[in-house]
Amino acid sequence: MKFYFFLLFTVCVSLLGEKPNVLMLAIDDQNDWIGFMGGHPLASTPNIDKLAKSGTAFTNAHCQSPLCNPSRTSLMFGMRPSSTGVYGLAPWIRTLPEFKNHFSLPQYLKKYGGYQTSMGGKIYHGSNGRQKGDQEFDHVGVRSGVGIKPKTKLVTTPFGNHPLVDWGVFPHVDEDKQDYKVASWAIEELKKDRDEPFFISTGFFLPHVPCYATQQWFDLFPDNDSVLPKILRNDRQDTPRFSWYMHWYLPEVRLNWLEEANQWRNLVRSYLACTSFIDSQVGRVIDALEESGKRDNTIIVLWSDHGWHLGEKEITGKNTLWDDSTRVPLIFSGPKVKAGQVCSKPVELLDIYPTLIELCDLPQNEKLEGLSLLPQLEDANATRIRPAVTTHNQGNHGVRSEGWRFIQYADGTRELYDMRNDPNEWKNLAEDSKFRKVIEEHLQFLPKVNRAPAKGSRSRILTVEKDHVIWEGEIVRPEDPIPGI
Repeated sequence: MKFYFFLLFTVCVSLLGEKPNVLMLAIDDQNDWIGFMGGHPLASTPNIDKLAKSGTAFTNAHCQSPLCNPSRTSLMFGMRPSSTGVYGLAPWIRTLPEFKNHFSLPQYLKKYGGYQTSMGGKIYHGSNGRQKGDQEFDHVGVRSGVGIKPKTKLVTTPFGNHPLVDWGVFPHVDEDKQDYKVASWAIEELKKDRDEPFFISTGFFLPHVPCYATQQWFDLFPDNDSVLPKILRNDRQDTPRFSWYMHWYLPEVRLNWLEEANQWRNLVRSYLACTSFIDSQVGRVIDALEESGKRDNTIIVLWSDHGWHLGEKEITGKNTLWDDSTRVPLIFSGPKVKAGQVCSKPVELLDIYPTLIELCDLPQNEKLEGLSLLPQLEDANATRIRPAVTTHNQGNHGVRSEGWRFIQYADGTRELYDMRNDPNEWKNLAEDSKFRKVIEEHLQFLPKVNRAPAKGSRSRILTVEKDHVIWEGEIVRPEDPIPGI
């Protein structure tokens, strides 16, 4: 009898001490056109919405940078772009001596929790984390990418007709898309028997351009103007000229061109279709987790690296400090996470790292700049002590509180929006003296550290030198016409 009691006691202790698994699902360029976020009335994302209901969904989550490399670097290393100087598509943070030995999230989970870590698809930008000598993960799986493409571009675009800036439908099957293969890789990872807890990072490429969709997803959305987002004509008349410098000359097209080329509706339908396709792949992975019997002891976190404009503010793409570019889906589900919650508190992708290590009962990492979301995962109404801050290049910051969006650019110009009464950010209140106190309240949250671009910085780099604005090495003059407008 004593033996069986001892055996039961041992099993209970083992179960109590068992570390939860972690399944990370990352989506590229996914804005708030997700069902539970209400960003588009026709968005169809049943699997992501189901996941949101199973845990705590954040409707006011924001990225640290509206660009892939700095956003993902910030999330995975737990530091703001203004602290690392990583603002562009380069450099890879490991090339900077001061961060060579900094623990990334997977490394921390491995060292302090004994996690077996794996990555498939796009987690870091480009080949970062996959290069010879990189030791971010124990196992690096299938690459990210588009997969099957049409023989020639479907749409000829201005600004160099960049091969990635394309969209539409052409004859192909979902199984030939790279994101389908990424989901299949994750499914196989979930089937493996392991002695250690796992951290499986699964990164999807779509709806990043080229956003090609198969016909079944395209047909979910009507071929009429009901799919178009709400915009205000001449919306930029009350914004500083510096707001244009943030995305001065990029391959992403302007709204002007989309309308002239009769491509606006096509792009919007393509983006919605690709979002629904990715939702189906998220569903495949979660179904596999359920079938594996590991769901009850697995934390799922789903996020996107930044948003995407589809005509709002007269542009497409990211690279801005407005909600369309910074607001992203963020969901936690699993052990210690209250189900059925929706949290409207302003939170940051920077918070994912400290949240996961607390959920996994690991020691704190004092170098992290984010805040654990555990209070909100237990009670969606728990107080947050600060708003969310997004940075794009040195000295340009957006501060998003529950009720306001404040932007300060590197030249000192500002924007302020009342997000409760003006959720589309159509009326800039920064010059109205009635809101001086609101601005002062938000100014205190600007980063105290504003590092210059790190050595090796390139692509999307904007700097201010004396009276000059420098865009990717070229001086931009105040009299220069805005490209594409």
